[in-house]
Amino acid sequence: MGKLRPGGTEWLASGYTGRPRPLQTLLLLLWPLLNCGLGASAQGPGAWTPWGSWSSCSSSCGRGVSVRSRRCIRLPGELPCGGSSHEYRLCQLPDCPPGAKPFRDIQCALYNGRPVLGTQETYQWVPFHGAPNQCDLNCLAEGHAFYHSFGRVLDGTPCSPGAQDLCVAGRCLSAGCDGVLGSGALEDRCGRCGGANDSCLFVQRVFRDAGAFVGYWNVTLIPEGARHIHVAQRSRNHLALTGTDGHYVFNGNWAISPPGTYEAAGTQVVYTRAGPEEALHAAGPTTQDLLLQILLREPNSGVQFEFWLPREHYGPFLAQTQALGWPLRQPQPRQVEAPAAMPAGTPTRAPGEAGRPGRGRQAALTAAPPADPCPACPDTRGRAHRLLHYCGSDFVFQARVLGRQRQAQETRYEVHVQLIYKNRWPLRTREYLWAPGRCPCPPLALQREYLLAVRRLVSPEGTQDRLLLPHAGYARPWSPAEDSRVRLAARRCPV
Repeated sequence: MGKLRPGGTEWLASGYTGRPRPLQTLLLLLWPLLNCGLGASAQGPGAWTPWGSWSSCSSSCGRGVSVRSRRCIRLPGELPCGGSSHEYRLCQLPDCPPGAKPFRDIQCALYNGRPVLGTQETYQWVPFHGAPNQCDLNCLAEGHAFYHSFGRVLDGTPCSPGAQDLCVAGRCLSAGCDGVLGSGALEDRCGRCGGANDSCLFVQRVFRDAGAFVGYWNVTLIPEGARHIHVAQRSRNHLALTGTDGHYVFNGNWAISPPGTYEAAGTQVVYTRAGPEEALHAAGPTTQDLLLQILLREPNSGVQFEFWLPREHYGPFLAQTQALGWPLRQPQPRQVEAPAAMPAGTPTRAPGEAGRPGRGRQAALTAAPPADPCPACPDTRGRAHRLLHYCGSDFVFQARVLGRQRQAQETRYEVHVQLIYKNRWPLRTREYLWAPGRCPCPPLALQREYLLAVRRLVSPEGTQDRLLLPHAGYARPWSPAEDSRVRLAARRCPV
C-alpha cells in the first residue's frame, strides 16, 4: 500500500475535509435566530448542508479511499437528518513498486519496540488475519503465540490480503460501480451504472432452421457491443464461433476443441460441454462482430441464444440478420392464413416468414368487421387499469394501424411501430398483433394511432411467436395527454 502520508490521518479521525467556510458558519449562527424571529415551529428532520469537497487519497500508491462530509443543521426539537454525514469513494493511484510493504504491515510496524500490555516488554508486530473483525488492527507478536488488537485499521486498508474490499470506519465495504464504498450501485444489463436496462434491447431466439446435411450452419450474428451473451444446445451437434477475420475461436475446421475460456472480440468466452449439453457464456461487451454457427452431425434440436445490445446497434444488426435470412421472431405456421401473393406496396418482412396476404386479398386487409352486431366492450378507463396492463405487459408502444383481417375466432392487425415505451424483446417497425375473439375488445380503427400494451405468446413447441392484444386490454387513441399518463405509469412499475 506504500508509505503513510504525513498528517494523512487527521481527516480520518475528525472528518474535517477543508478550510472553515465563513458563509456556512454565519448560516449556522443566524438560522436559529431567523426561525425564532419568524415564529417557526420545529418540525420534521433537519437539513443537510451541501457536500464538501473530496479529500486526497488515503494512500500514496495503489488503492485507497477519499472522503467528503456534510453537516446537519437542525433546530431544537427537530429530528436528526436522514442519511450519512460522510461518504467514501475508491481512489486508484499507480501501483505500488515491487516489494512495497502492505498498508496493514506498516500500521503494525508502528508499534515495534514500544511497550504495550502495561509492561515494559517490547515486541515486533506483524499482521494477524485470524481474528473475527477484519477491520481491527490485529497484530501478532513475532516469536510468540498471542496477538493484540490496537483498535481500528486506517481507512483504505484492504480487509484481507488480495481483497478488493476496503475498511472504512471499522466496516469492510465494497465499492459500487459508481466508485462509492457501500453504495451498492450495480451496472444494469446495458453496462450503465445504476441504469434501468432502458438503453439496450434484449435479443432472444431459438434457432431451428437448419437443413439435413452434415456441416456448418449459420445460427446468428453476435454484433459489436453485445453483452451478457448466453448460448445453449443439447444434442450431438457442436457450437462453433468465428470472428470477422474468418478464423474460428473454437470447434472450427471439423476439429472439436476442449471446454475452456477463449479470448474473442475483446471479451472472454467460456465454452462448456457436459455430455449432450453444450453452452457458451460471455460478459462482453464485444469489440467486433462474431458469427455463431452449429456443426451438424444430427438433426438440429434447437439452439437457444440471447444477448443484450445497445439500441443504436440494433438497427444495423436487424438489417444484417434480415439480409441473411435470420428473422428474430419465429415465422408463423403456414396454416394461419391462406398463402397468396403479396399486394403491391406492402412492406416485406424477413425471409422465412410465412402467411402473407395475397395481391387478390388486399381488400381483406382493410375489410370492416363482420356485420354481426358485437356487444359493447367493457369500460377499461382509469389509472388502475392503465397500471395493471403497463406493469404486466411485455411491450408498450405507439403504433398506427395499417391493416385488419378476421381469421376464424381472432383478428390480426398489422401496425407500424412509431414509439416504444417498454419492450422486453426487440420490436420491428412492422408487426402483427393478434386479438382473440370474433369481436375484439377494444377494437382498433384503420389509420388511427394508439398506445398499446401487448404480451408475447410463444407456443410450447416454438412454432408460433405472437404479439397478443388481450381482451379488454390497453389500447387508447394516442394523444399528448395519454403519452403523459403512460410515462407516469412507467415510473410506478418495477423494472
